[in-house]
Amino acid sequence: MDNKPDNELQTKELQTKNNSKNQIIIAVVLTTLVFGTIGIFQLFSMFGSKINQGASINFSNSNENSSFSKQSDSNSIESVASRVSQSVVSIVGKSQRSLRYFSSSVETASAGTGIIVSENGYILTNKHVVSKASEISVVTSDGNSYDNVKVVSTDPLNDIAILKISNAKGLKAAELGDSKKLNIGQQVIAIGNALGEYDGTVTSGIISGVGRTVVAADGAGSNKEMLTDMIQTDAAINTGNSGGPLVNAQGQVIGINTAVASSGQGIGFAIPISSVKGMLKSISKGETPKRAYLGANYVAVTPQIQKEYKLTVSKGALIKSRVRSRNAIISDSPAQQAGLQEGDVITKVDGVEVSKNTSLGSLIGEKNVGDKVQITYIRNGQEKTTSVILEEYQK
Repeated sequence: MDNKPDNELQTKELQTKNNSKNQIIIAVVLTTLVFGTIGIFQLFSMFGSKINQGASINFSNSNENSSFSKQSDSNSIESVASRVSQSVVSIVGKSQRSLRYFSSSVETASAGTGIIVSENGYILTNKHVVSKASEISVVTSDGNSYDNVKVVSTDPLNDIAILKISNAKGLKAAELGDSKKLNIGQQVIAIGNALGEYDGTVTSGIISGVGRTVVAADGAGSNKEMLTDMIQTDAAINTGNSGGPLVNAQGQVIGINTAVASSGQGIGFAIPISSVKGMLKSISKGETPKRAYLGANYVAVTPQIQKEYKLTVSKGALIKSRVRSRNAIISDSPAQQAGLQEGDVITKVDGVEVSKNTSLGSLIGEKNVGDKVQITYIRNGQEKTTSVILEEYQK
């Protein structure tokens, strides 16, 4: 049976009995705040809105990994937080909930955070912040409120949504960094709408790990989803911070804050920004954001994986399904058309090594639909190359 790639956000079939051999799966809680009963409203459809204008996205090519400096310097925590906060918004989503024993319904609201990625109103956030909302409003750092906000796209393989404020202009767009260049111990700050009440909250910490796999759920333990290639940080990520930026010392966004560990303090997780750059590049061209995909399920090569499968390499992506009901190679996918097989280890994409920092998912996520990429892989101990034309992921 052919199904969707493992890193799609579905976990009901996830089998964890072999996790000790593959990778640690951490239970986490998504950090959207759901609160209050507000009233009655009419449900309407938001998804699939068309984009009719391009946008300038600020991608950085900087290769620096410096630390925050003294308070008076331009890259002190205070200075960086002040600059980046101008590109951070509070998001409130309203949704209708039927009362189980009554013929009426109530309106509830959820609060999260978003990142302005273009001056004309494109906003990056978590999909779970807005997935149940029928109305979305946004408040910018200067106190301006926008009610005409729509979801224009969601990432089918990640907890990412892209919003658009209608007729916006002159907003302060965040600078997007390169999450492939992170170092363990590197200092970062997290900015968000803490507890849905304290907008512009800033916390600091370090990068504790990269390439993490977590199983996330809402506060009630439902709506589970698997998130791969996550950045781990000890910067406090509070309820309501979902969708906010994780920022380096240059003030560049390197991750989207998403979840916290359900047990243990000081463990938060962010989606690496590089994994969504392909979708954002579509926006800059005036196109509807599309997710490029390869069509191969994989597990990251670790010392344990290398030993278990007797691999000749210590880094890469082993083509293998983590779930029995899913094939390693998706039928009619770019991977199948290029001749990739289960058991192959992908080691490079366009010459860039696949590693913890540069996971296969992030490298493909940076590409556009239609891009021709060169895949380097190991089969039976021999290095081979093949060319792949990436296609649009179909839900």
